[in-house]
Amino acid sequence: MSFLVQTRIESLKTQLRHHEYLYYVAQTPDISDQEYDALLRELIALESEYPQYKTEDSPTKRVGGQAQNEFKTIHRKKPMLSLSNIYSYEELVDFDLRCKKFLHIQDHVALNYHVEPKLDGLAVSCIYEHGVFTVGTTRGDGLVGEDVTENLKTIKSLPLRFLKDNQSQAPALLEVRGEVIMTHADFKKLNNSQLAQGEKPFVNPRNAAAGALRQLDPQMTAQRPLDFYVHSLGESSLVFDQFSDFMSYSKQQGFKTPEQTQVCAGVQAVFEAIQRIETNRYQAPYAIDGAVVKVNSIEQQQQLGEIAKSVRFAVAYKYKAEEVTTQVLDIQVQVGRTGALTPVAYLKPVFVGGVTVSRATLHNPVELKKKDVRIGDTVFVRRAGEVIPEVVSVVLSKRPQSAVSFVFPTQCPICQTPVLLTENEVVPRCPSPYCLAQLKERIKHFAARPAMDIDGLGDKLVDQLVDERLVTRLSDLYGLEQNALLQLNRMGEKSAQQLLYAIQASKTRPLHRFIYALGIRHIGEGIAKLITQNYRTLDACLALNQDMLLKIEGIGPQIADAFVNFFKQQDNIEEIHRLIACGLIIESTTEIATNKNGLLLSGQRFVLTGTLKHLSRQAAKEKIEQAGGIVNTDVSIKTHYLIAGEEPGSKYQKAEQLGIKILTEEDFLSFF
Repeated sequence: MSFLVQTRIESLKTQLRHHEYLYYVAQTPDISDQEYDALLRELIALESEYPQYKTEDSPTKRVGGQAQNEFKTIHRKKPMLSLSNIYSYEELVDFDLRCKKFLHIQDHVALNYHVEPKLDGLAVSCIYEHGVFTVGTTRGDGLVGEDVTENLKTIKSLPLRFLKDNQSQAPALLEVRGEVIMTHADFKKLNNSQLAQGEKPFVNPRNAAAGALRQLDPQMTAQRPLDFYVHSLGESSLVFDQFSDFMSYSKQQGFKTPEQTQVCAGVQAVFEAIQRIETNRYQAPYAIDGAVVKVNSIEQQQQLGEIAKSVRFAVAYKYKAEEVTTQVLDIQVQVGRTGALTPVAYLKPVFVGGVTVSRATLHNPVELKKKDVRIGDTVFVRRAGEVIPEVVSVVLSKRPQSAVSFVFPTQCPICQTPVLLTENEVVPRCPSPYCLAQLKERIKHFAARPAMDIDGLGDKLVDQLVDERLVTRLSDLYGLEQNALLQLNRMGEKSAQQLLYAIQASKTRPLHRFIYALGIRHIGEGIAKLITQNYRTLDACLALNQDMLLKIEGIGPQIADAFVNFFKQQDNIEEIHRLIACGLIIESTTEIATNKNGLLLSGQRFVLTGTLKHLSRQAAKEKIEQAGGIVNTDVSIKTHYLIAGEEPGSKYQKAEQLGIKILTEEDFLSFF
């Protein structure tokens, strides 16, 4: 009997894998949804009755496993590096010449390149052992990523087992790297569902995909329509001569690969392929923000290697932001966490840059007046940096007679407090410390990942917490109780527990993140780090005055005044005391390199160029900043030192011309 059951289970798994491939990858299903569901239900029933026959590569894993309290981190041997960006044909030619120079190939010889669309999603790594998916991670910082194995298993286009090879034939190890995305069609369906349930729609497919993959509950991920496309090769016990061979092998094993992928000989053919992808990018089923160009030979890729955070053998050709026209239906003002009033154009929905846009920033009253945007106007819209929608200009020839000029309010639209416009500023502000709009934005900022990193505290939930008066100040977050949370709309017991866990976990944070989280005007992540490198405890930071801050290289009067004035306000000091009383442990900044005169590199300006042997570019930058130095991107007469690694480039020549001291990596390390 047991043999018959095991045989049936294996038969069902084989059938279901085959039909998943036909439906989700090949898009040529040969059975109905009802027939597929019947097979899956039978398998679920058999595995439930005979759990000894349930395996990790079973199609039943698609429905999602147990929820987790947090993601584990995984260290990888071969880092997932980023790509350098290029924007023109000339830069493409330079990339080609650099590759040839490094490979000792003459300029007139045509290198073979693999060209493919650059999908706009979330990069992940999937480890297959003997053809079976075992571990999946996010990119993270390249070397360390988050373990999202159970979430990845819910993606039906990601094979849990190789399609063609059985375990004895499959390679012992193959790391397939790719992009988790959401198609335009699936994104539209998801947002329609969100709106129907009274939930806030997602901003774009990438955010929706990234949010789904980072759900602590895989069953939540399983409810989102995610896709997986291969784009890179990681570790492998299988040897490929050409990168295109790996992509073909991946396709044979049931993986999706991007359309419009091809191998080109020489720069001109590559550029033509890039242009074809750009021409068709908005007809593709997914968001494309550029084209990836890789040297096709795996041996040449290995010879070219990597520099700092990117590889030498590949680049991303980024496309210009698309501009489209649409109509301004209304103009309203939003209030930010510092009280800034920002005009926003509400638009007739239009598809631009891979997403549907219905709102766009008008920046400030001066910009609004300069562009003369009126309600009823037809305007050009683009996504600035492929992210933030903005109004570029008005199509004056299409301005209707009924177009209405917008009058900027003299009172806060939320709390009705008269707005203030400080001298030399263009942004009016609501000065009320009791404005609910500011409170909501301060909480969102406080909970953000670079700040206190309270996972699960999204915009919709923050709005509810404030509207229901459960949170009236930041410290109230640490007094939330499960019973109160359960009264909120769409808040279940599991979600409430996870939120409370995340709030508890946020109680221990480094000093610079706490300073940033307070939302002090003009104090970004970098400035917070700079201040706390020089004054390493919270008490020291609270005692700072303008003169002390101005002695820190990189801090000017505006930043110093904002920082000091924030801590002069009694309400702010009392709130910090309340946060500490809630159990927050603010970790002091670690010791930094000093000499008898203070900070070792205080005020010294450095520029890095070339490839360092012992340090990554980021590690060198942090070492300099921790010792009080400043890292600039360009060489100038203010530069004190140039640190030159291998292949230093034009910065080396400029430093020589200006008489700037040039250090080797060993020279630099000898400082410490």
